[in-house]
Amino acid sequence: MKHQDTAQQIIKAVGGKDNINSVYHCVTRLRFDLKSNEKVDNGALKQLDKVMGTNISGDQFQVIIGNDVSKVFDAMVKEEPSIQQNADNKQAKPEKSKNVILNIFETIAGVFAPMLPAITAAGMLKGLLALFVSLEWMSTGTDTYRILSAIGDGVFHYLPLLIAVSAARKFGSNPFVAIALGTALMYPDMGTLLSSGEAVAFLGIPVTAVSYASSVIPILLAVWLMSYVEKWVDRIIPATLKLLLVPLITLLIMVPVTLIAIGPLGTFVGNGLSGGINWLLNEGGLIAGIVLGGAMALIIMTGMHYALVPIILSNIATLGFDKFLPLTFISNMGQAGATLGVFFRAKDKKLKTVALSTSFTALMGVTEPAMYGVNMKYKKPFAAAMMGSAVGGGFALAFGAKAYVLAGNGGLPGLPSLVGQTFLYSFGGMIIAFVVGTIVSILFGIKEEEGDAEALAQFTPGASTSTTDKANRVEASVDMEDLDAPAPTGSAIAYAPMTGRAILLQEVNDPTFGDELMGKGVAFVPTLGELVSPVTGTVMNVFKTKHAIVIRSDEGMELLIHVGINTVKLRGQYFEAHVATGTRVQAGDLLLTFELDQIARDYDITTAMVVTNTADYKEIKPIQLGNIQMGENVLKANL
Repeated sequence: MKHQDTAQQIIKAVGGKDNINSVYHCVTRLRFDLKSNEKVDNGALKQLDKVMGTNISGDQFQVIIGNDVSKVFDAMVKEEPSIQQNADNKQAKPEKSKNVILNIFETIAGVFAPMLPAITAAGMLKGLLALFVSLEWMSTGTDTYRILSAIGDGVFHYLPLLIAVSAARKFGSNPFVAIALGTALMYPDMGTLLSSGEAVAFLGIPVTAVSYASSVIPILLAVWLMSYVEKWVDRIIPATLKLLLVPLITLLIMVPVTLIAIGPLGTFVGNGLSGGINWLLNEGGLIAGIVLGGAMALIIMTGMHYALVPIILSNIATLGFDKFLPLTFISNMGQAGATLGVFFRAKDKKLKTVALSTSFTALMGVTEPAMYGVNMKYKKPFAAAMMGSAVGGGFALAFGAKAYVLAGNGGLPGLPSLVGQTFLYSFGGMIIAFVVGTIVSILFGIKEEEGDAEALAQFTPGASTSTTDKANRVEASVDMEDLDAPAPTGSAIAYAPMTGRAILLQEVNDPTFGDELMGKGVAFVPTLGELVSPVTGTVMNVFKTKHAIVIRSDEGMELLIHVGINTVKLRGQYFEAHVATGTRVQAGDLLLTFELDQIARDYDITTAMVVTNTADYKEIKPIQLGNIQMGENVLKANL
């Protein structure tokens, strides 16, 4: 039921099923084609425990889930079957003007992402076979080896057929007609004809000899063109004859056109792209490794790595190796090392636990938890990860590191794909990236107040670390050693910290406070720009933007007072603090002054006062509401 609940909440947060054209998933992300990205409630998404973050690539809205993405996706499809990507709903989104390059990347990603489970399974098996043979655990002459090899090689040999199905779904054409197109190109007699060395012609038009087995670009281009041909034929054929004539005419047009023009063109384009990238990897050596290794995390974040899948597959099929893949392993190790550095530097126990666990998952090849959950959140670890990856990438390519199969896992489980003559260089690059990433991350350190959930952790004991949007409104500067606060010693009374009107917390136009995510309390609509202490105690934190303050009473009640909604954007303008962190105060002492009229012109001035250690009390309730003067009893917390 947990995944089902998450699925329902995600559907609601992205604007409901009516806003979803289609959705599919890759290894870690849900990839939405939405009617309008503006209807997405990012805040609600980021509060979900299963959601690590969101991203927009082109017009595609991505929700980063991690290891459980397939389970969440299955629950979503079970909840709303119509949203699963298929030929009927893929093209529902209106055309928009957008960057052509991004559009190409998005298209390639959409084609190859659904195929990855089959490709990676086959690649992993090929890697394991290579390892077993190198360790002399298995001989290539045995029937067992040949059968296992067929499982691994079959996917890559008939790769055009997989691409045909996935591309047809992406372009909105009939996948079975696309398969028929692919099988015609790969028919054994066709292969014999094209490889005979004799001139081949169709209706007198020369046909260029091209091998379609294991090819990528030709079938991709062919199915793309077929989607237009099929639609054109469908428009001119009477409804009673569509079932017979549309696929027949489509194939009679597309197979010859592919053999005569698209196949040779696709081969030329594919060879040109792979040749250019391979030249960079071969000739660039150390420099290419540093640049590409350092930038790999950014390449993966934007989804551009999917655009290289055809080239990687082509290299492995034609050359027997690829030099780009080792960089993905190295980048993952850099992320893992940087997160481990956070573990060593962090003071917050919760953050240390998160950092250690996500470092391990990155070592296993799943980097989203480390990248989005820790490194990007604190910025400096992300820079450390890129530095580690740059150094490791430079080392690996300087010695010509190669991958020999596409295993689909860029972590320790995928090591068999690197087994070969350059294994030690690839593995050495991974170790260097991990070690350098760890060391640089330790040296850089982190400002724990920059992390969104962690910065709020001391204010909200037991709160979920998924509430990442809270920091957009509550920007803290925290001494994390204060987390282990003593338990309250007795019931407590809080006095009104300002003059104005006291209202229920649920009336605050901000779900962080209104839904009591920060704790129970009361709110005020001030009529005077002064804030005084509601208790006798110690100032635990004066926010650097001066719009909020945290006080712990002598009885142990912790109060967060937040002046206005989204006033963090003012960066302290119109606010003046009269106390500092650590100051002892008596109830009624002046804490802040603020220019009420100036702030109220652009912001909701409603002020929330919440008990952040609500869990320590049996009952917290307002004593009075309505017009109130500062210093009057307003809130009671009972143990």
